[in-house]
Amino acid sequence: MEVILKQDVPNLGYINEIVAVRPGYARNFLIPKGMATMATVSGRKVLAETIKQKSFKAEKEKLTAQGLAKSLENLTVKIGAKAAPNGKIYGSVNAIQIAEAIKAQFNFEVDRKKIHVDGEHIKELGNYTAKIILHKEAQVEIAFEVFAE
Repeated sequence: MEVILKQDVPNLGYINEIVAVRPGYARNFLIPKGMATMATVSGRKVLAETIKQKSFKAEKEKLTAQGLAKSLENLTVKIGAKAAPNGKIYGSVNAIQIAEAIKAQFNFEVDRKKIHVDGEHIKELGNYTAKIILHKEAQVEIAFEVFAE
């Protein structure tokens, strides 16, 4: 069964894409949650018109995202956290703190929802990497260091 995605769905596709999924997944999850619609003939025509109208704006956003990705490419973000003597952090470091650190240290605005950290939360001191997905064609991995305050 083919559906048209109304929003980005992780590990499936991006907004305004036609993807093939199992019928149960479409009927029971994607369509009721408003993430997709059926890919009918009229739906495809509406999609084509929408894509045509948004192409100029999308190209501008893509260039902006690629410029930001190039700026973020070789940066190392330093995040301070309270830690025990054995290196365990009190609490954890997550995407919100990474976004705030990027804003504070380099003055780049990155949405916390676009930052993906392996394991979601960092609970020990050390060096890690995070993937920032700014656009479907502009992704960058940044290094960050968690140190004891």
